[in-house]
This record gives sequence, C-alpha cells and structure tokens, in this order.
Amino acid sequence: MGWYSDDSWGGYVSAAERRRKAAKQLAKIKKSGRKVSPVEIAGRKIATTFWGDAWCKNLESYSDFSNRLPRGRTYARNGSVIDLQIETGLVHSLVSGRDLYEVDIEIEPLAKRRWTGIKRQCAGQIDSLIELLQGSISKGVMEIVTGKTEGLFPSPREIALYCSCPDWATMCKHVAATLYGVGARLDHEPALLFTLRAVDPAEMVEAAIDRPSSGGKSRRARVLESDELSSVFGVDIDMRGVLHEDLATPAKKKPLRKKAARVKKRTITRSTRQRKK
Repeated sequence: MGWYSDDSWGGYVSAAERRRKAAKQLAKIKKSGRKVSPVEIAGRKIATTFWGDAWCKNLESYSDFSNRLPRGRTYARNGSVIDLQIETGLVHSLVSGRDLYEVDIEIEPLAKRRWTGIKRQCAGQIDSLIELLQGSISKGVMEIVTGKTEGLFPSPREIALYCSCPDWATMCKHVAATLYGVGARLDHEPALLFTLRAVDPAEMVEAAIDRPSSGGKSRRARVLESDELSSVFGVDIDMRGVLHEDLATPAKKKPLRKKAARVKKRTITRSTRQRKK
C-alpha cells in the first residue's frame, strides 16, 4: 500500500465536498470546450445490468485488487470520475481527488484462441445481438462469457495501470474508481466491453447461423441493425463506431498520454509482488 492518501493531507474530505469539487472541476473542463463523459451512478449499486455487474464481480474476484477497491467504489459513487473514455485496449479517465488525476488502463486484446473457444461454445445459443448485449442469455452462455480464465473479462496479468497521483500502490483509489466506472458505463453501452477487448459481438450471433438444431433444421440467428440497438439502450449506437472498424485488424498499440515525471507504471505481476515483500 502506498504512503499517500487524498484524505491524509489537509484532513478528512466529506463525500459532499468531493461531489462539489468534482462538479466544479467538470464545469471548468466543459467551459474550456473539451468534450467529457462523466460516470454518473444513481443509488448505491455501481451496476445493475448483466454486463456491468459481471465486470464488477470479475474485478472483486481477484485478490490483487482487493485492498483499494472499497475506496474506488466510494470515489465512483461520489461522481469523482468526471471523464471516462473507452476504446480498443485502453481506458482513459480524469478522476477528481485532492487534485485532478489522469488514469490510463491498458487492457490486452482478447486472445484469438480464447475468442474462438467462446464463439464455439456459444454457437446456437444466442438468438440475436440485442439479446446478447441486453444480457438476455442462458445460464450456460453466462457461465462461458464470465469464466475467470477463458471468458471475456480481463485478468490482472492482462491489465497495466497508470495514474498521475503520488500514490505508488499497485492500484490507487483513482484507478479503482475508473475500473468501477467501466462497470457503470457497461450498464448503458455494453458493446464497449467488446470494443475494449477488440472483438466483434456480432460474431457470437453469426456462429449460430445455419447451425443444425436437434430437429435437423438450420437455426437462423437474428443480427439486429444499429437503429434497433439504439432504441433499446436509449443511446445512439453505430456498430462501426462503437466497435471500431479496425477490430478485424487490430491497430498497433498507441503510446499512452503521460505526464512525464509524474506518471508511473503499475503492472500487476508476480515479480512486482515479490519486490514488495
């Protein structure tokens, strides 16, 4: 655990004060003309849909993340994640603390072998893309996609963490808040999980097309158009935009935006833990 805490300098900061400060910083950024996408959570539960809840449960299942996740949940609920951007292999956020901190989380693309296995196991069990993104899937499919070693969600060794704060812990509270923010965002834009892992969810539906059913007839899965998806999730969904046209041929990893001397890299590996002992 790092030596620094947002609350350790200047005394305790209440949740209301954090929200006020976050709102002030957000307004300032918006006034500068920068487009931001804050994480907004209603109620105590971070995520309420299948994909968002599954993301959060996956995080909480790893002991590597356990120490800082509670503080991260508090920061996420208080509206401290004032900007969250998700793209292929990268999550970028601005988190309000005693200062405004930049967070970058690199996530490796889903291994081709793993993706092929997921599609093969789910073939014939998903009727439409909209059912998949809504989480209206069978228990069997849920177990496949949420599998700890062979599912869609990343493991700690597939994640690299960066934050501009002075806390040198493997995972600071700002990174934890960002990770919970991803879960909250998946509630409304579940396709972003597939964007993040550089795979196309439509392929899971296409794998079911023309697969013979038990009665000997081909089963036709339905792939819905973007306008139908938008009407269900209440947001504009352009599958080419949300999933990126480059998913079929993943682009080379872009260099992270770093603040020179202040940004430090935290990778969760066995060697890192051994050095800390």
